[in-house]
Amino acid sequence: MSRLIQHWQPEDKTFWQNGGKKTANRNLWISIPALMLAFAIWQVWSVAVINLPAIGFKFDENQLFWLAAVPALSGATLRVFYSFMVPVFGGRRWTVISTASLLMPAVGLGLAVQNPDTSYGTMLLLALLCGFGGGNFSSSMANISFFFPKAEKGTAMGLNAGLGNLGVSLAQFLVPLVITSALFGALGGDAQTWTKGDVTKQIWLQNAGFVWVPFIIVSTLAAWFGMNDLAGAKASFKEQAVIFKRKHNWIMCIIYLGTFGSFLGFAAGFPLLIKNQFPGIDPVKYAFLGPFVGAIARPFGGWLADKIHSGAKITTWVFVGMIAGVFGVLAFLPYGGQGGSFWGFFTCFIALFALTGIGNGSTFMQIPIIFLNYHQHLAEQGKKSREQALAEAGKEGAAVAGFTGAFAAYGGFFIPKSYGTSIALTGSVNAALYGFIAFYVICLLLNWWYYDRKGAEAKC
Repeated sequence: MSRLIQHWQPEDKTFWQNGGKKTANRNLWISIPALMLAFAIWQVWSVAVINLPAIGFKFDENQLFWLAAVPALSGATLRVFYSFMVPVFGGRRWTVISTASLLMPAVGLGLAVQNPDTSYGTMLLLALLCGFGGGNFSSSMANISFFFPKAEKGTAMGLNAGLGNLGVSLAQFLVPLVITSALFGALGGDAQTWTKGDVTKQIWLQNAGFVWVPFIIVSTLAAWFGMNDLAGAKASFKEQAVIFKRKHNWIMCIIYLGTFGSFLGFAAGFPLLIKNQFPGIDPVKYAFLGPFVGAIARPFGGWLADKIHSGAKITTWVFVGMIAGVFGVLAFLPYGGQGGSFWGFFTCFIALFALTGIGNGSTFMQIPIIFLNYHQHLAEQGKKSREQALAEAGKEGAAVAGFTGAFAAYGGFFIPKSYGTSIALTGSVNAALYGFIAFYVICLLLNWWYYDRKGAEAKC
């Protein structure tokens, strides 16, 4: 099998049925576990930080929120660069490089947590390195967008992102289990003594990092031997940089910040938010369910958008639901440490996670369609050939898919950090939640005006 494919025409039905679909699906199903591991590494600190004080690390509440938030900050920043890497290096090569890079934060975390004297600066650096996992999303989505035809992009990208997003809940579910035993024997290091109140037990927090190492190695090898580079997807950074002049790139950045940024931010801050608002509840028993629901909802959002031929309509209703969901969270929060309902709060957050997942899928159906329609319109006006229009639409759509993912990833930093800031300034998280509602109203109006209403400029 040639690693570099010279001719790739997914919109040609004959080509697609005679091997194109099989090749595209193979690349998709190798990409998904690689992206799942990337998300697991990216979010592993959201679980690890909960255990640090109990094993002897002297970090205050604000420092812990920072450790949970900075992987999103570095991941979002790296995504800006990762967005443009696939056309420069090739999808196969870049998947190998980016997946192998996850070994650094995985091994680093495993070593650092074994010594409670490890400095806060070192821990902060390791949390920043977890951003490698965050960066992978933009390059992975850009790569998969090249392989599939217009009619199947929403479903394919929804599967890649949705099943990849499962890495968040996988980390939050698996880490509490693997740290309870000497998973790697003497090779993994000694146990730490975990103490909280009158409860004392032995844990192996290093397993939070070490458990991913063998899977990262296998996934890297699978990408090397099983994926392809597409010659037609080649483009320099300069060629891709045209997206910064496209108005719809920036509009979709804001909208996607509302869906995917919320998914990441809610996932990163959920365990600590539960611990802060409902001290009697063990967050590790429940926190993983939110990202799990959001992740499995994403392919449904992409499929539904493909089914009704309108991602924008789905996105509009997603923001209506999210506004209602945040009001629900506010209604069930305790006031002054009294009252509140954990199950009401939890139900509303699960609904929010589900809506972000659906919205993630529908918005990623919108992006390639917006740019495909734009370039096809230019072709109809005789300003370029159909072949040129399809090629440029594919490159721009992929670059925008990656860049919007980069922009939206900052939500993974700002949401948990806004919780901490709101608590510090006002004594509660309410101010942060009201800020989310205001932002979702803006997203709703932008999406409706430009993409959903009758006569919209870029109806999709």
